[in-house]
This record gives sequence, structure tokens and C-alpha cells, in this order.
Amino acid sequence: MALINEHFLKLPGSYLFADIAKKVNAYKVSHPQQRVISLGIGDVTQPLCPAVIKAMHKATDEMARKASFRGYGPERGYDFLREAIIKHDYLSRGVHIDPSEVFINDGAKSDTGNFQEILRWDNSIGVTDPVYPVYIDSNAMIGRAGVYEAGRWSSVTYLPCTAENNFIPSLPNHRVDMIYLCYPNNPTGTVLTKEELTKWVNYALENDAIILYDAAYQAYIRNDSIPHSIYEIRGARKVAVEFRSYSKTAGFTGVRCGYTIVPKEVTASTLNGERIALNGIWDRRQCTKFNGTSYISQRAAEAIYTPEGQRQVKETIDYYMTNASIMRDTLTRLGYQVYGGENAPYLWVKTPTGTDSWQFFEQLLYGVGVVCTPGVGFGPSGEGYIRFTAFGNREDCLEAMTRMTK
Repeated sequence: MALINEHFLKLPGSYLFADIAKKVNAYKVSHPQQRVISLGIGDVTQPLCPAVIKAMHKATDEMARKASFRGYGPERGYDFLREAIIKHDYLSRGVHIDPSEVFINDGAKSDTGNFQEILRWDNSIGVTDPVYPVYIDSNAMIGRAGVYEAGRWSSVTYLPCTAENNFIPSLPNHRVDMIYLCYPNNPTGTVLTKEELTKWVNYALENDAIILYDAAYQAYIRNDSIPHSIYEIRGARKVAVEFRSYSKTAGFTGVRCGYTIVPKEVTASTLNGERIALNGIWDRRQCTKFNGTSYISQRAAEAIYTPEGQRQVKETIDYYMTNASIMRDTLTRLGYQVYGGENAPYLWVKTPTGTDSWQFFEQLLYGVGVVCTPGVGFGPSGEGYIRFTAFGNREDCLEAMTRMTK
């Protein structure tokens, strides 16, 4: 008899955004005349920039000719993209990365969820709270998170990020093996200074821990003093794996491309104390389970780094950050406590006194036809907050703020 992996049965009934979709669809059925405006799901709305489209057309034409057709590509990714990443994303900030440390993927969500499987199931994990659900759910699937009760996992160390601590997580008061950090943060939209990030790198060095660092929103940083990469911190190459994505940077949510950096210095131990480099283990895993990102997607990503591509992508990012400013200014004027939205495309909004996250979600939906994301869906410390995203169309953003004002 085939036995199921019962750790999957411990997961909450459905994924957060699936719950939101069900509630929104039910509202649409009962209110067919109302146009719903979604500021909750973090999907982009602006089209791919011209430089990317041009590169995709060219790559498609190449695939139509026998002389330039490509089948399976290298699992790590094509050299042309990995070299562009090193030059523009790292060398430009004084960070040296070897090409063998760059792994092209089909978006950061895949690798942030998959990377944990090369580490033992009984490693302890710590997560900032609130947190992107994939980090915990993927660990729960392997049995590392324990049991889910009253909105918390029994074997997870939660690191609260609230207004009371300025959304800066405190270091654990005990040893944690694996630490998930996401900055600029999803969902709170907040950032860590170089000094704060240095504390985490030092903690990992002192405790022989590994930091899984999600930098998917680094392109939205406006403050020049905020680090874009954890490798800007001395010693991080020994303890950190970094994930990046083109989904929100360049509108690739439907194209699928990103990358993971696994420095050769990052190691983990066997039970008998032998140190093993994670770079080689991850490479072995990818060669077994992943056939590489499509050639067309990688050529599209390469185009982001051309002068035209960089200018055009910046224009799109500026568009979304203008949306964030509009929402931040309006909500603040209406008396809400608003966080984020200055170095990230997310706004973290305190609900009115005594209103829980799902209750306020339904008040917005049924009151003005606007969709947000309930903060409690991101973890216990998210209760009493909602998340807005800046990825909507400008007209929808303005209309949503007008409805809330009225």
C-alpha cells in the first residue's frame, strides 16, 4: 500500500491567496454590478518593457531556425545571463560573485521553497513574523515545522516584527539552524539598515547557522544606504544564500525567471562533523530535478541589463512606487497608521482599533469593493494589519483611494 506524506495533511486547508480568491468570487456573484479593485495580490499589471519584448521576439526567431535552435540548456543557466547578473547586480555594488555560484531559475518562489530540502529535516528554523507563507509551508511539507495549532507552528521560532520594535526583528535568544530573511520585506514593506543586517550575519557566523535571504524586491530600494544584497555585509558569503526574481523587478510573473546565489564558502555539516559545500549539493539537486529555465526567458532577462532595458525597467518601477506614494499619502491623511511603501511596493496598514484582519478585509470588500490581504495570513504578528500592493493600474489605485475617502 502506498502511504501519503502526512506532513502535507498538517498544512492549513488552503493557501492564503486561494482563500482570498474564494471570498472575492463570492462577493462578485452577489454584487455583479460592483467593479472590484484588487490591491491585495502581488501580481504586476504593466506590460513587459520594449527591450524585453524585442529580445523575446529575436530569441523566438532563433528557435524557429535549425542553425540557431536550442533544446535543453545548462541547468545552472546560460553564461550570457549569469555574466550580466554578476556585472550589473553585484560588481556594480562592489560584490564579487563567481559564475559557478549563480543558478538561474523559473522564479524565486521555486527556489525559496525547494532549497530547504537539501538540509536535514530536523534543522531548527526561524522566520520573521509576519512572513511570506512559502517559507514555512515548504518546511512543514518535510516535517520541520512541527504541528499547526492556533495559527502557529510548534517547531518554528517566530521573530516578531511589529510597530513596537519598528519592524526590526530581534535576534533569537537561542540557536537556530536556518533563518529566513526577506528584505525589502514582504508583507510589511520595511527594510533593514546595513548595521541591522550585519547583526544577523554575525549571529549566523557565531551560531553556525544558514541565512536564506530573499531579495526579490531589492530593485525598489530608494534609500542609497540600504543594502541591496546580503553579500554587501562582511562574512555573509560564509553563511548566506540569496534569492532574486525578475517577477516584480521587470514584470516577469508570467515569463518566469530569477536566480539564486550559492557561494562556495557556504557549508553544512554531516552528523560526523564533515563540512559539505552547499553549492555542489544544490547543483546536484538542480541537475536531477530541474531542466533549466527556457532560452527565451533568459534572453528576455538579459535584455533588462542593456542601457535601454535598465531605463525602461526603472520607469515601470517608478510607476509602481508612485502608486505606493498615492496610497501612503491618502491612507495617512485618512488617519491610518501606514508602514512601508517607501523602499518597497507593499504598504502595511494598521486596522482600526479592535478590528481583526479578516474582518477589515470584508469591510473593505463589501463596503467599497476593494481587495486587500489580511495580515494574519502572514503569521501571528500580522493580526491587526492588512497589506496593500502598489502593482495595480494607476486608475484603479486612484479609484480605490477615492472610494475609501468617501
